[in-house]
Amino acid sequence: MSLLARIQSKSQENMKEQKTDSTPNEEIIQKAELIPVEVSSPETEPFYTPEPSEDYTELKNLIFKYIVKERNDEEVGEIVSDLDSIITEILNENEGIKDIKDWKMLKEEIKNDLTGYGPINPLLLDDSVTEVMVNGPKQVYAERNGKLSLTAIQFRDNDHVMAVLEKIVAPLGRRIDESSPMVDARLMDGSRVNAIIPPLALNGPTITIRKFSKDPFTIHDLVRFGTLTEEMADFIKASVEAKLNIFVSGGTGSGKTTTLNVLSSFISNKDRIVTIEDAAELQLGQDHVVSLETRPPNIEGKGAISIRDLVRNSLRMRPDRIVIGEVRGGEALDMLQAMNTGHDGSLATGHSNSPRDMVARLETMVLMAGMELPVKAIREQVAGALDLIIQQSRLKDGTRRITNITEVQGLEGDIIVLQDIFKFKQSGVDQNGKIIGKLVPTGIRPKFYERMENEGIHLPSSIFTEKVEI
Repeated sequence: MSLLARIQSKSQENMKEQKTDSTPNEEIIQKAELIPVEVSSPETEPFYTPEPSEDYTELKNLIFKYIVKERNDEEVGEIVSDLDSIITEILNENEGIKDIKDWKMLKEEIKNDLTGYGPINPLLLDDSVTEVMVNGPKQVYAERNGKLSLTAIQFRDNDHVMAVLEKIVAPLGRRIDESSPMVDARLMDGSRVNAIIPPLALNGPTITIRKFSKDPFTIHDLVRFGTLTEEMADFIKASVEAKLNIFVSGGTGSGKTTTLNVLSSFISNKDRIVTIEDAAELQLGQDHVVSLETRPPNIEGKGAISIRDLVRNSLRMRPDRIVIGEVRGGEALDMLQAMNTGHDGSLATGHSNSPRDMVARLETMVLMAGMELPVKAIREQVAGALDLIIQQSRLKDGTRRITNITEVQGLEGDIIVLQDIFKFKQSGVDQNGKIIGKLVPTGIRPKFYERMENEGIHLPSSIFTEKVEI
């Protein structure tokens, strides 16, 4: 087995081990002295990463060339344990390179390349980093606290980025090459990975990794972050327990999947839950969960399994709850039909800018199923299926807020009637650019309130009225 193949087979296991061991990360932080990177935009905070010298970079390149040429037949573990002698031998053979002071950091970076995910491994191990973006070999961005910062991390060349990509997709049975230049995948911890390579990506292989917390966020975390209020949390919890059909809508990166995960945590442990996703990301704690994942076409362009295929199949699996990671096409019709035929309590997400836009998009996606249905029939399906739309937004200051909790009241004539139950009211922006506002009830009690009461789920009517500050 070649060195690359052995690395691929061990990469996921090693990543998991490194997640539970904080020592490598601490060594990097202690040794690197953390040099701030100057960022031209005043809105971004400096991201602290080591700035390598020319000798340091040259030595690293020589080490990798030596390993590939001379130690290719050895196990990865043997190479890692022998790094000290390898580095010493190369320094002795190349007198023009000065002795490297950051010996531990050099070893750590080489270990990351051999057993982890290369230069971006420290970012993946850093819990404060929520997103990593590789725009070709010479530009890596990271997100902290909702703000993007340029880092000093660089890959050697395009081949180096491709090697890291191979480590990510190979254990999942996915591939990325010129014939299939785009891929959606995931890391072992559930982090979402999207990659696109030349000739489609002009700047070089581009990787976007959206990380997920090792411990899934709870509703209390969302309240603490200011994503929603305690009253809204109580209302959402009651809505899931009452088996309302709920749709979470919002823009890219607004936190839809996190909110969906929190909503799913309120589902009874007695229910049989079927989750359907492009790349499995949901982290449900219930006992009876069946996770389904789509499959891309093979090298011959055959064998693809879409979300729509999985939704149709899930209906034969006797689900109590169906949870769809994202609705973006013809599967919307199958989802609405499932919600209308006894599968109450289904949850899903979709992209939109507002609850009204989400309804319009659902109509469009139903038409994508290829059924020539009249618009009124589609709207009847939407109005009959959905009970609640939760709109989530990423505001300009980087915070993620639930901006609307909207009831789908039904159809009047040809118009679907929507009514906000809770709404975010912005009152201004402070001197630091932080948005000032609060989430307030609109004072309107939803039509399904009596349905909740009849099922023994009691909510105080006071949560639907705004508190007056004295």
